[in-house]
Amino acid sequence: MKNTFKIKGLDCANCATQLENAIQKIEGIKNTSISFMTERLVFECNEEKNEKIINQVKKVIKREEPYVKIEKI
Repeated sequence: MKNTFKIKGLDCANCATQLENAIQKIEGIKNTSISFMTERLVFECNEEKNEKIINQVKKVIKREEPYVKIEKI
């Protein structure tokens, strides 16, 4: 299942890359992409585990970039 989020509060492209790498380490996530310019986070995961993985993504973002907020598109 493809998930797309608006990501707000990233300071730089390097932060986006580091956050993308951290999110990719979550079990069950495939094809993670963060675009600093368009403020988009896109990732794919198994539909049955979608809500659990979204919660894990939010925890990783809070840990890595506490001021960043995401909202589902």
